[in-house]
Amino acid sequence: MKHVIIGTAGHVDHGKTALIKALTGIETDRLAEEKKRGITIELGFAHIEWPDGTQAGIVDVPGHEKFIKNMLAGAGGIDLAMLVVAADEGFMPQTVEHLNILTLLGIKDGLIVITKKDMVDEEWLDMIKQDVKERAKGTFLEGKPIMCVSAYTGEGIAELKEELYKLVSKAGEKNMRAAFRLPIDRVFSVDGFGTVVTGTLIEGSMNEGDAAELVPSGAETRIRNLQVHGNTVKTAYAGQRVAVNLAGLKKTDVQRGDCVAKPNTVRVSRMLDVKLMNLKNSGRVITNDMQVHLYHGSAVMLAKVVLLERDALEPGESGYAQLRMTEPIAAKNGDRFVIRFYSPLETIGGGVILDDAPMKHKRNVPSVIEALKIKEGGSAADRVLQLIDEAGMALPTAAKLNAKLNIDAEELSAELSELTDSGRAVEPIEGRYISSRALDAAADGAKAALNAYHKQNPLHAGMKAAELRQKAFKNTEQAAADAIIAELCREGAIKRAGERYADADFEIHYTKKQTAIRKKLLDYYQSAGIEPATVDEVMATFQMNERNDFKQVLDSVVSGGDIVMLTPQICYSRESYKKACDAAKAHFAEHDTITLAEFRDAMSTSRKYALAVLEYFDKNGITRKDGDFRKLNRGFGE
Repeated sequence: MKHVIIGTAGHVDHGKTALIKALTGIETDRLAEEKKRGITIELGFAHIEWPDGTQAGIVDVPGHEKFIKNMLAGAGGIDLAMLVVAADEGFMPQTVEHLNILTLLGIKDGLIVITKKDMVDEEWLDMIKQDVKERAKGTFLEGKPIMCVSAYTGEGIAELKEELYKLVSKAGEKNMRAAFRLPIDRVFSVDGFGTVVTGTLIEGSMNEGDAAELVPSGAETRIRNLQVHGNTVKTAYAGQRVAVNLAGLKKTDVQRGDCVAKPNTVRVSRMLDVKLMNLKNSGRVITNDMQVHLYHGSAVMLAKVVLLERDALEPGESGYAQLRMTEPIAAKNGDRFVIRFYSPLETIGGGVILDDAPMKHKRNVPSVIEALKIKEGGSAADRVLQLIDEAGMALPTAAKLNAKLNIDAEELSAELSELTDSGRAVEPIEGRYISSRALDAAADGAKAALNAYHKQNPLHAGMKAAELRQKAFKNTEQAAADAIIAELCREGAIKRAGERYADADFEIHYTKKQTAIRKKLLDYYQSAGIEPATVDEVMATFQMNERNDFKQVLDSVVSGGDIVMLTPQICYSRESYKKACDAAKAHFAEHDTITLAEFRDAMSTSRKYALAVLEYFDKNGITRKDGDFRKLNRGFGE
């Protein structure tokens, strides 16, 4: 079933609350003060149902200028607007401001209701209709139905209900696959239940028993109970007005403006990158560093407007800006917002959030403006690629990308496939991505580090992985760095040499004497098996003028993996080391532990060589010593 919220808007005392009662039978004025004063101060809620079972929630917002903040708190989840104009007064200041707010919040559909038709004659009513029609030009209500009703006599109510049914029937579907998010507009306590909050569920679905997070505070909670339209339900869906009983929180822990969300899905920030519009009829110039009141969801706070591409926005103009808040905000890309002048409080503009957790920008930076243009109007693929590119070598997951993009998971999957197929992005680890530009930058960094190493160590096969990570990927998570290194090897930018890495074009160049020493060394260790002489004893077999080169060549063949240096004095050929590993693997295939004596017997060698091998295993994390026993740690790999 589709879930839609209809919101009233209009000047104080134009009959919004009476209209809702006539439509639904529900009285939305709920405070004694409201009854006494005859105006809506807080938000009121009702629901309307048609014979075929179609339902819609209705938010009755206050019309008085003093309570615009309450109107904004309820307007955030509205799908359809019902702009209410009293026949005896016509358009008034708050009618204009409410229409501006609805426009800024991105509401696209609705109708106009002229109330109190029983209080005027037909000629006056026709004049009001023409005036309303003119006022609606250039807004989302241009050309929409104008209904004339009387809540007192009931005239026109049935026809209005029919028009609302048509609007509700064609309203778009909400994103049910997104993580749930509910901006809180009311908080109260219920005896026997505890803290209850209400709001419009703007995304996803929430279930009784779900874990939840209160943002921006980060407090953990659980959904104990759910109610929709006064009925207890197991699941609430986007587009519904919901009352949520929160476990483990006191009323004082929660306030209007907070948001109930799926844990770890809404980021908290003190800055927002936005596309900001100054209303045509604002009568104000938005200047750089202007202090304003920011309204987002049900939250309100002070913010400074930093204009990123100009010094001022005249009425009717728009541009990119960074909002810097005095307190944290829980927002998502694509959310709408409104700003009001600092004093006196007047609605002057608003817009859409392009980046919910940006870096602090300098003004008039072309690359920043270009990035914001993509965020605002780029294709889905371009926006996905931009986020991947901004992540650099962090290798964001699809889930992290989706948290910022706020698009359907299936659409994101399709865009990621298109990007990887076209080579604009790479998936070095399953489900994690890097842009081709960031990968090229990683290649440049790795090659620079490796070539510096080759210059200092011309006979070494290459750099160890840990050193390469430190030099070229210092601030990158190890798993991500290793995946990028492996990808660079696959693409031929660098190469693997045993347990080391080298630039793709690097080759070791031995002198004639070094070549002869290398051959003699390799031949010796090949023939020595698992009980070779010490390094000093091997070096003693070389001429005095060869011994300096001997050390360099030994380092070289060890770095290349042709010889394994177990200890500074004991080396094995690659084949002898494999034989030792095979003996250990065969033992561990049948036993959980191994002792020095057991390994000595398995290798058929002396204690000296068995100990050298086991200590090498320990040093490299293959085994772990526990008293007289050793256990497999990370194992041998294959």
